Amino acid sequence: MSRLLTIMVNRLNQKSRCDVIARGYLKTTVFSYCSTLSKNSGSTPPKVFPKIYTKTGDSGITSTFTGERRAKDDNIFQALGAVDELASLLGLSREFGLDNSHPYTDHLQRIQCILQDVNACIATPFSSAREAHLVKTEFDSSHVGELEEWIDSYSTHLPPLENFILPGGGKASSSLHVARTVCRRAERAVVPLVREQEINPETLKYLNRLSDLLFTLARFAAKLDKRQETVYLRPGKK
Repeated sequence: MSRLLTIMVNRLNQKSRCDVIARGYLKTTVFSYCSTLSKNSGSTPPKVFPKIYTKTGDSGITSTFTGERRAKDDNIFQALGAVDELASLLGLSREFGLDNSHPYTDHLQRIQCILQDVNACIATPFSSAREAHLVKTEFDSSHVGELEEWIDSYSTHLPPLENFILPGGGKASSSLHVARTVCRRAERAVVPLVREQEINPETLKYLNRLSDLLFTLARFAAKLDKRQETVYLRPGKK
């Protein structure tokens, strides 16, 4: 195997943070290179790497974890998308926190993992789930209590909230405020699914409590960055 191929394969096997599109392109490149090498040397070709695209959703229909096919604008996928957006935004908030050595970044990463569990529940509607599906996607209700403990802990470092505050307070704080509003949207998307008894109501509780934590963390981040909270003042007439 040539030095170039060795480098490409090693790069592919790294647990890097590059996105899946880039990794898919790298897989395709390596496979093409190996195929050419195989034709020239007579050696056995490597295994074919799976493609990232399936084309099964090109008509606007896709599958839940249970295998049920639904339209992509179904309430299930609206909720899945909102929670996915929230998890992605928390990744950005975590990066801002890491830049300033904020102590809550590990909590944000744990929340990202738990949001994957929330989405597993959402993707497994009771109406089409079998017992095997429900066992794999069961949501741990203790996660809600964990958020409450974090809220109480961080709140001890903050002054009492006596006025409405405006989102801001630096990049870390501002990103957490945006995450809070996306979390509220995700919560609203989950409400009809819980009302229709399609998913575990503990997921709704988790999102509700998470928005409170994100508000608390936004205030905490502003304090760590020595930024003044901007209090809402009713604008006077011009």
